[in-house]
Amino acid sequence: MYQCRLCEYSAGQLYTLKNHMRVHTRDKRYKCNQCEYSASRLGVLKLHIRTHTGEKPYKCEQCDYSTCRSGDLKVHMRVHTRDKPYKCNHCEYSASQIGSLKLHIRIHTGEKPHKCEQCDYSTCRSGDLKVHMRVHTRDKPYKCNHCEYSASHMGNLKVHIRTHTGEKPYKCEQCQYRASQLSVLKLHIRTHTGEKPYKCKQCQYSASYMVCLKAHIHTHTGEKPYKCDQCEYSASRLGDLKLHMRNHTGEKLYKCKQCEYSAYRMGSLKLHIRTHTGEKPYHCDQCAYSASHIGHLKVHMRTHTGEKPYHCDQCAFSASHMGNLKDTFALTQAKNLIIAISVHTVHLAWDI
Repeated sequence: MYQCRLCEYSAGQLYTLKNHMRVHTRDKRYKCNQCEYSASRLGVLKLHIRTHTGEKPYKCEQCDYSTCRSGDLKVHMRVHTRDKPYKCNHCEYSASQIGSLKLHIRIHTGEKPHKCEQCDYSTCRSGDLKVHMRVHTRDKPYKCNHCEYSASHMGNLKVHIRTHTGEKPYKCEQCQYRASQLSVLKLHIRTHTGEKPYKCKQCQYSASYMVCLKAHIHTHTGEKPYKCDQCEYSASRLGDLKLHMRNHTGEKLYKCKQCEYSAYRMGSLKLHIRTHTGEKPYHCDQCAYSASHIGHLKVHMRTHTGEKPYHCDQCAFSASHMGNLKDTFALTQAKNLIIAISVHTVHLAWDI
């Protein structure tokens, strides 16, 4: 055996040791005639030249994959054999490549060797740092062929293109809902599971979505940051302001296919459609009453509970429905007016 005097390397043949010594001497005698690349071994230079010629002599027998390196083909074959020889000592993770295992181990060690020079960001992957740097450079190399949109990350462009194609590859297993993003589908699934991970610190309210919790917190603070620029209206949610603006524009996007009805809100259109279908999904559990609107059922339930939340501020009258209070108030006003006119008429008669 031939032993290297500078490291622990040993070789069975002298010429192999001589090739190895170039690692220490940095002797790179093999030069590429197409670029500035140089190598310490002829075999390495030959591999490099294939980057210019495009030659990929190592071909996969099971798919169209080909490569310029035999080692790369061996790694690729694990896609088909599903062989993952590199095992994590901390968990059950295994990988087909040693590089993937090294990256995974950083999850356990917390090591993030790739650091941004302009902020505190750090990551375990060099590729992630390159993408992050575009935050500072504002470089967006991925361009949409259909519009002016551009993105700093290929994944963001792929998601955007679905707004043009209408593709929604993520399907809910419990209903017909589909989404263009996996993250959006995960949020939707909470409508089935009832999961509400976002908790209010001031009351027992919880929400499935962070945006709903933020809007709810405004009910405690009274904050209404979204202002109408045409009137004094303000809202705690941007969506509410957008709906309100249709009062000014007269825009009614939601059209009924069976009549000329149109609405500002999708919810209003859905309620209207029930006038055509006769659907009454809200049922009273104490009698045969059913309603097309949840609000109507709530009012009806007061006939069973006797609740009368609407009180007259001028007498002891109360009502289960605001309309009844208004009607009674109007009737009282009319009676008072008739009495006043009658009294006035009598006084005039006396004067005569």
